[in-house]
Amino acid sequence: MARPMSYLPEMELKAASYALALAAMLTGANAYWKGFNVQANLADGTCKSQSDWENDFNKMKSLPGGFTSMRVFASSDCNTLANAVPAAIATGGQILVGVWTEDTAHYDAEKAALLAAVQQHGFGWIVAVSVGSEDLYRGDTTASTLAGQINDVRSMLSTVSGYTTAIQVGHVDTWTAWVDSANTAVIVASDFIGSDAYPYFQNTEANGIDVGYNLFFDSVQAVKDVVNSAHPGAWVWITETGWPTSGATMNQAVPSVANAQQYWKTVACTAFNSEHTFWYILQDYSASPSFGVLDSNGNALYDLSC
Repeated sequence: MARPMSYLPEMELKAASYALALAAMLTGANAYWKGFNVQANLADGTCKSQSDWENDFNKMKSLPGGFTSMRVFASSDCNTLANAVPAAIATGGQILVGVWTEDTAHYDAEKAALLAAVQQHGFGWIVAVSVGSEDLYRGDTTASTLAGQINDVRSMLSTVSGYTTAIQVGHVDTWTAWVDSANTAVIVASDFIGSDAYPYFQNTEANGIDVGYNLFFDSVQAVKDVVNSAHPGAWVWITETGWPTSGATMNQAVPSVANAQQYWKTVACTAFNSEHTFWYILQDYSASPSFGVLDSNGNALYDLSC
């Protein structure tokens, strides 16, 4: 639907004030991004509309701690950015953007969706851009190919008015992929390194809830050690972690509401005040194991205060 011309200046004013608000947010005690991974589909599998994304932002804002940031996994799929970016701007939210890298046609569609979003809305709504997600862990690409795609997306963004080098472009992968020396080229190409780690899935050692805190932060430090050597100054972000409320027992890790609560109180409440952190996941409906912190009605499954 065509919008009246008066809409454009209004959006430009919003974007300008929005950028100033974001700069003010990341100072002092609020020096870290904190939010949730959010999927693009509703419980019935249909794609989210702008109003659905607004509902997600408003749900996050209503939680203890007032979360305003989310991570999305793709840009073009389900028209994610076309619907989520206006929702972010309308609610004062921000997005850690995902660009899916696999197969040329999909990658080109993802870049086009991101380019259209920044051309229309500027950069004020962006937390950062992740080019790919766990590609190295899955063995779906090579480090050199992925590094080239990171540089490609950064170059594309640099052509848009308002771009600055403060717009960070990086990659999200498992902590085990980051500590593999074969993937150093991706670290070097990235402005930030997003690390995913789940003690629940660490089957080769004791991984019960009582050691979850140590297992998790040991993985964060292991990635930091590698990054500090390969790309000094690059930040390591926590882009996925959580504990399931239901599902199969994995080694000594038992899914339950009580254990998810303990993991939140120990890991989340530390991470949100010490690292850029995006928790997995706001809602995941009928998934097993289920990591969602909200039920299908949008109610918290356990105490999310810190």
